[in-house]
Amino acid sequence: MESGKIIDFQSLTENVGRFDLRNKVFLIPQMHRIGVHLLAAAFRGFGINARVMDTCKGLDLGKEYTSGKECYPCQITTGDILYFLEKERERLGEGFNSENYVFFMPESGGPCRFGMYNKYQRIILDSFSDLRGVKIGSLTSRDGYSLEGIIEKRRARDLRKAGYFSILLSDILDRLLWKIRPYEKRTGMADEFIERAMQIMEDSLEKYGAKKDFDKIFDKLEEIINEGKKIIDPEVPSKPLIGIVGEIYVRTHVQANQDLIRLLEKYGAEVINASVAEWINYTAYDRFREAKAGFRFGLKQLRPGPMKYYLKRIVGFGGDLFYQEFRQNQAYKRVRSLIGLAKDHKLACLDNILKEKDLFCFDVGTEACLSIAGIVEYAREGYNGVVNVYPFTCMPSTITTAIAKPLMNKLRIPYLDAPYDSSFQPGREAAVRTFMYQAYQHFERNRRKKRV
Repeated sequence: MESGKIIDFQSLTENVGRFDLRNKVFLIPQMHRIGVHLLAAAFRGFGINARVMDTCKGLDLGKEYTSGKECYPCQITTGDILYFLEKERERLGEGFNSENYVFFMPESGGPCRFGMYNKYQRIILDSFSDLRGVKIGSLTSRDGYSLEGIIEKRRARDLRKAGYFSILLSDILDRLLWKIRPYEKRTGMADEFIERAMQIMEDSLEKYGAKKDFDKIFDKLEEIINEGKKIIDPEVPSKPLIGIVGEIYVRTHVQANQDLIRLLEKYGAEVINASVAEWINYTAYDRFREAKAGFRFGLKQLRPGPMKYYLKRIVGFGGDLFYQEFRQNQAYKRVRSLIGLAKDHKLACLDNILKEKDLFCFDVGTEACLSIAGIVEYAREGYNGVVNVYPFTCMPSTITTAIAKPLMNKLRIPYLDAPYDSSFQPGREAAVRTFMYQAYQHFERNRRKKRV
């Protein structure tokens, strides 16, 4: 690949957006490892050639083509796509055609830098003469990540349902892993098990997802849970419960957070991470809130046009949220009848927490809404410590820190900030050990209270 200097800014609109994925290779970067593999399987069930790219193998490339002012996930995903395309070019030689690929990079509105990743990556790809044909497929939180335009309209809603279901299943598999790994009979059993489980779920989603035959997938999931329960050693005593919040990419990307969950487990924790489905629910909930506010404003001014527009959005996003929460409740009800996995946070509950405590507001937006309210909910549920994971200099997570840290000090619940970039912090493990010592003290103190 040869880099040029010509930048066509028109490409930012023409080559970033929604594109028909038929007869294309749809490249999905890793974030939540289980989640992206299950999501790719759901897409394949609809005839889309979806592939999960290796991650962090091209991190040096990502650093080379970024300045360091971008947040860490931008460096990782930029390196992932450049590394993949470089290897494809080597593999295919003269047969390589960049127009065969669509790189998946969604976006969100607001002040978060995530909204600019795909624009910046478009400029980078256009600087290589043989990569200008690669399209960047972008979905946006502004319309709740609608899938219209990437597949036939009549199948878009079914693909959205299967995609959401795949994310929901991946959250459950993660929570199953975190439930059994701290108590496994033999080191490595849980990791081996979850790899098999992921493959089974991939096969099931690819086979049944497009048919919306979710009961058959649930049946497979129940078999997996029953197998996983056998790995737990009942003789291992309970451990301090640690909740994780923060920026969605870094807290779910194992390499980005330097395998933080495993490190916490090493020092005696049982860990629950905020789910990926929570963010998808939040986008629908937030658009639903905006639509209701817009309708009320139109009604106040007696303007039929805006009222009609916002009423349509109320029905659309309200329907999305209803379906997502229905499917989520259904899944966790079946799962929790077999094993005590942590339930997911409800968006209305998180919204009410912020209002009750006057800590923040959903009107401001960003992941800070979820993180701050999630921390309060962890405290109410008796967690023994909370970790806020985020890219170095992340604005929403810095806001979270400013509000949550004094709150946790007041509640006497251990709290740890865990910012990450590509460097390895020399005192990181010592900080985790100190945090876990405090969490264990909190755990023992609460256990003594229960005895009394």
